[in-house]
Parts: sequence; C-alpha cells; structure tokens
Amino acid sequence: MATLITYNVRNYIEPLGFEYENVWAINLGNNQDTVAISEKVQTIFQRVKGFQEVESISRMSGVYPFSQSNNGRTVKYKNSDVQMSFVAADENLSKTINIPLIAGKWYRNADSVGKYIPVVINRKAETALFENQSAIGKVLKDYDGKAVWVVAGVIDYYKDKAEFMLNKPVMFELLKADQIYDKSLVIRVKPGTDAVFEAKLVKAIAGIAKGWSTEIVYLTDARQKQHNMTLIPVLIFLIICSFLLINVALGLFGILNLSIARRRGEIGLRRAMGATEGSITAQFLGEVWVLATFSLVLGLLFAIQFPLMNVFDIAGGVYITAILIAVVIIFLIVTLCAWYPSRQASRIHPAIALHED
Repeated sequence: MATLITYNVRNYIEPLGFEYENVWAINLGNNQDTVAISEKVQTIFQRVKGFQEVESISRMSGVYPFSQSNNGRTVKYKNSDVQMSFVAADENLSKTINIPLIAGKWYRNADSVGKYIPVVINRKAETALFENQSAIGKVLKDYDGKAVWVVAGVIDYYKDKAEFMLNKPVMFELLKADQIYDKSLVIRVKPGTDAVFEAKLVKAIAGIAKGWSTEIVYLTDARQKQHNMTLIPVLIFLIICSFLLINVALGLFGILNLSIARRRGEIGLRRAMGATEGSITAQFLGEVWVLATFSLVLGLLFAIQFPLMNVFDIAGGVYITAILIAVVIIFLIVTLCAWYPSRQASRIHPAIALHED
C-alpha cells in the first residue's frame, strides 16, 4: 500500500507538460463510408476552424490526451533500443494544447519534403537514446533497422494519461493531410463556450459527412476519468489496509494491556524504589520497540527483495521510500498501542501494587 501511494504521489507532483482547460477532442467515425475520406476530414477541419469560438485546432491520431487508446513503437539509435509511446499529430498540436519546447522546434508541414519524417521527442526519450548528447538532427530507425525519422525538437514532459501516469518516452510524428485513419480533432475553444456550441458543431459536421459518427470529449472530463481509474483502486486498498491495521492494533492493545497488568508487582516495586512515571512508561515502550524491531528485521529481509529484483518495473527509490513509510507506520501503531497501558500502569500507587502482589 505504501508503495502504491508513493508511486502515485511521486508521479502526481511532476507536470503534465501541456494544457487541457477549454480543450475538446472530436472523434470522427466514417462507419460504412469509404469514399473520399481524407477530403471530407480536411473539409471538416476547415469548417470547424472557421467557427469564432475555436481559437486553435489540430488533427491527430486517436491517442489524444486522456484517451483510453495507446500506441507504441520500438525506436532505435545505434545500439540503443527504446519502446516509446507514439502520437501522430499535425503541426498545430503544440499550439493547441500548449506544449513547450526545450530544444529545437516543432515540426511544420514544409519539413515533410525531406528524406525522413520529422518528429518531436520528450527528454525521457532523448536520455534513453542519446544519454548526454543532443537529439536535434539525429536520425532514428524503426524496429527493422530502417532509417525513418529525424528529430526536430525536444519537449520536457508529456503525460497524456493524467498526472498519476509515469513520465515515459514519447514521440510525435508529423501527420500527413491525406492520412485517412487518424481522424481525431483537438480544438481549443474560448473560455465560457458551452454545450450550445457543441450542438452546433455536431450539426455542422453531420452536414458535411452524412452517416458519420461524431463524439465530443471535454478533456477536463476525460482527465477526471483517468484519475478515477487510478484513485478508486488505491482507495479500495487503503480501506482494506486500514481495516487490517485497526484489527491488528486492537489485538496488540489487548495483549499489551494484559501483559502489563500481570506485572503490577514489578511496577510497584520499581515505584517504591523511586522510579518515576516517565521511566516506567519508557521501560515498557522500549521493550515493545525492541520486539517490533526484531519483527521488522525479518519482514525487511523479504521487502528488500522488491527493489533488488526490480519487481513490477518500479524504481528502487519508490520501494525504499515505501519501506521507510511502512516502518514508521508500524512503530507508530506499536507506540500508540503500548503507550496507554504503560501510562496507566505507571500511575499505580506502590503500596497498592505491593499489597495486591
């Protein structure tokens, strides 16, 4: 549980790398229509672009931000071989969702006349492929070793499955206008644009491409769905773990209470010899801490195997942090369970305790 929380919190504090407010995704489906697909898509693109409510528009593959779709490619450079998330998008994407560049430039349609397809990668991909070298101008190969892409620019972060996603290598490829399979549009609308414009948009698209399906997704809603997919399992595990910890704490409290109560004579003798309430409490807490430490050492022998064996492909630092959190929680529970019985025992009057003994 500590590993799950640490992993997600660590990812959440990293930036998304783009903006999603006032951004909609339009998914177009041509259904049974197979005639002049690319021409119709371009006509729809120009029609949507003409609305005054639309500030910017971009065409891309179905792997738009916060979508449920994924696409991957194996990219090679010399002896490096990296699996990347792959996104096909036109030259307007960086402006539409505001992706800042840290090196080079975002590709343009004019760049498509060259021998290689221009791409933009993130810093994670640059590090994996080129280590400490700049990626700009480097030629990348696909899985069969054929040179295909040339790097035009580098961005920092791009976490298209929301904040809880691990920042992974990603590559953007220039989408050609005549591509008939990638028909998703991403638009940035003016603040305050509501469902009235959405209905007008759907009607305009239906007038151009009869029989096509149109789905409009608000990226704010899609982001919330991605969050729910992560948070709901975490919440379920948290409830289960909390229930188990409470049961363990109640059992431990009862055992310690009974154990300390049986030592009233010892406590009374120590009090009669001048021991203070604080020293009595510290003695019992120290005993419980020593026992807990022995148990933790045994448990750590198993827990340390996770970072050593790279289980679940999670960074070792996440496991180490989670182990430290778990240790703190265990000591906290043990301390809380032992403190009250030991505190009550330390207040026993020595004469009463010795008389009972």
